[in-house]
Amino acid sequence: MYTMKCSSDGKFEQGQLAPYGNVDLSPSAAVLNYGQGLYEGTKAYRTEDGRLLLFRLDQNATRMKMGADRLCMACPSIYQFIDAVKQTALANKRWTPPRGKGTLYIRPLLIGSGPILGLAPAPEYTFLIYASPVGNYFKEGLKPLNLYVEDEFHRATRGGAGGVKSITNYAPVLKAMARAKSRGFSDVLYLDSANKRNLEEVSSCNIFLVKGNTISTPATSGTILQGVTRRSIIEIALDHGYQVKERAIPVDELMDADEVFCTGTAVGVAPVGTITYQDRRVEYNVGEEPVSQKLYSILEGIKTGVIEDKKGWTIEI
Repeated sequence: MYTMKCSSDGKFEQGQLAPYGNVDLSPSAAVLNYGQGLYEGTKAYRTEDGRLLLFRLDQNATRMKMGADRLCMACPSIYQFIDAVKQTALANKRWTPPRGKGTLYIRPLLIGSGPILGLAPAPEYTFLIYASPVGNYFKEGLKPLNLYVEDEFHRATRGGAGGVKSITNYAPVLKAMARAKSRGFSDVLYLDSANKRNLEEVSSCNIFLVKGNTISTPATSGTILQGVTRRSIIEIALDHGYQVKERAIPVDELMDADEVFCTGTAVGVAPVGTITYQDRRVEYNVGEEPVSQKLYSILEGIKTGVIEDKKGWTIEI
């Protein structure tokens, strides 16, 4: 794992690698008391000939800086972030599965590690990175997901921190997730908290609807995370002739969509088989040549070196 610290001057010192282990924190650390923490998620991909590729790290680094600004935290520079991820990936190269068997998930974590009793920014911050080999995120594997539209609990509110990757965004979704999974669903799709009318996102991924040649996804207007996979899929779709609209999407449009899929670093591009909303269940196209599969194949091809990266998205280490 990689560790780098900064003090009240806001500058991070040179970090270092060490064996994975526990972190020593004061009971009054800001992250423990006030939730002053952010995380990112990225992956290392093994190519067919054994090389190791990283994907769009500048996007993760930029998103962490946005989140740090929102939570009044010091943050590593984009260069420091990328360099630290490279070092961590190389140090854990032996744990990266062969192509087609999984990936090495890499978790950068920025926390207010300094002690603070009153409600205020921490006097010290720690930047950590650790990694783990992973397979499919959902137990269904590559099978289509079955989602439940949640209209009681909300993931984020206007003016809150839903648009950044704050650690405080995730524990509140656990209750709704547990309830949905106990009923046989894969995950929960949330609505906007103001009107309970427009789609937001799934617990840990963005959502897309397909109708004809048009792909729609909720606009990132402060309550929805600006996913790196989301942005990449939008760019690939535009390159291949699809119309892409980032807009407010009323929940009723789920009933009329041809296809629905989710995107995220952990889930990749996951097709949705059914969505249930207020006892209405809708099924979607997951058969021959779904749009999600086409886009997924291109994206994964770039990530694993099968398709030439003409966009400069990958970094070989």
